[in-house]
Amino acid sequence: MQLEFQGISKHFTAVKALDKVSMIIRPGEVHAICGENGAGKSTLLNIVTGNVEADEGNILIDGNPVHFFSPREAFSSGIAIVYQHLSLVESLSIAENIFAANPPINRYGFLQPGIMLQKANELLKKLHLDQLDASQPVYTLNAGERQMVEIAKALATNPKIVFFDEPTASVSEKDVQVLFNIIRQLKSEGVAVVYISHRLHEILQLADTITILKDGKSQGSFSAAEMNSDKLIQAMVGREVTRLSKTSSNSQQALLELKNLSGNGFENISFTLHKGEILGMAGLIGAGRTEIAHAIFGFKTASNGSIAIMGNRTTLFNHPLQAMKAGIAYVPEDRKTEGIFPDKTVAENIYITKLAVNKYFNLKSFEHSAETSCKSLQVKTTSIEKKAGELSGGNQQKLMLGRWLHTNPDILILDEPTHGIDIGAKFEIYQLIQQLSAGGKGILLISSELSELINLCDKIMVIREGKIAGILNNDEATEEKILALAMQEHLLKHPAHE
Repeated sequence: MQLEFQGISKHFTAVKALDKVSMIIRPGEVHAICGENGAGKSTLLNIVTGNVEADEGNILIDGNPVHFFSPREAFSSGIAIVYQHLSLVESLSIAENIFAANPPINRYGFLQPGIMLQKANELLKKLHLDQLDASQPVYTLNAGERQMVEIAKALATNPKIVFFDEPTASVSEKDVQVLFNIIRQLKSEGVAVVYISHRLHEILQLADTITILKDGKSQGSFSAAEMNSDKLIQAMVGREVTRLSKTSSNSQQALLELKNLSGNGFENISFTLHKGEILGMAGLIGAGRTEIAHAIFGFKTASNGSIAIMGNRTTLFNHPLQAMKAGIAYVPEDRKTEGIFPDKTVAENIYITKLAVNKYFNLKSFEHSAETSCKSLQVKTTSIEKKAGELSGGNQQKLMLGRWLHTNPDILILDEPTHGIDIGAKFEIYQLIQQLSAGGKGILLISSELSELINLCDKIMVIREGKIAGILNNDEATEEKILALAMQEHLLKHPAHE
């Protein structure tokens, strides 16, 4: 099935989100769409799925004009979407989410739960999610597992065209390769794949054709064989992006020390984070990285072990407020559900942490601090009174950083800090992380991007099945060594999948 956009335009008040965008997506092709946040990618996706109506232009399927008024109409025409921001219902089971739009029913119209569970488990097995049971509720899954369920949900419809919107933002390197194999299989079956990502190496590895959007306009469609990362970056941002150079500000002063910390999903975790150090944490989905971060910050109380702050042993935190008062800040993995308050203003999102620890506050002073924070972090907003949900992903991420820096922490836990943001914003956050490290803050960096860990971190701690599998110094760390540590037991348990 061939999909064609002809001169698609869309305005939102004074903002021109799309300006006469045209492209052709052919059967059996991987067509990548890339551009900075705000380039128009999400608007185009909303138009093709019937969530938003274009102001002008046409959509053609196999040469015939179509007009979708709802996602169901797009789905019925053979279009499936794997969303960056998940569309799952947490209270329902994995199987119920996968087959929400097309549940198996018998000839009398009754649901067949047994068949639904069987088919869902088959899909999970195809995605190498053997550890999951299709009957368990989605709220029990971590972010990476939810993303893979979102992929299973799209594949369950046997689509003719699949849109992948940042599908690897929350998954491990192993699961990225599983996804790539699935995409190649879809391509071989004649399915058209549209791949939207900020990860340029993925685009260059997968794509046949690349369309670049900038400020709502198409910069052209190119054969992937003609492109490299430098050409892509320049076309996307209209400027050269300064390459990251590795610097270290690590000192001998211990800021955070864990000894034999154990809890739900991890055990016997011991490490020291020093002043000015960037300590990376790598691992597969479900390895326990986020669970460790939650225990440090008091989201969930550890069952055993000890925590010392600046050499002073403290009781295990059972509430984030205790961790905040001890000088710890935590930027969560999922900014949509755990981070920003989209209906609150930029200012409110920044000074909300101050409200948590102060009985009394001066609104004028707080607003001035919010303005200063936005300026120093280069948060692009017309006003601090603008709703946070209206900002791009990169600016929302910087907004969350600004919120926690507002508390002047000594220890900063960053869980997937560049999740789903464009290349320009990503390098800005990298530079900010290095500046914070140079200023003496200790940073625990959790990331699924191995190149990110290698480029930024002084040491990389690899978590495997809730335990520390090894710690690599920066000068010895390679992607191969990190993966070998992360996957060793997994390979032993699942040799048939590798």
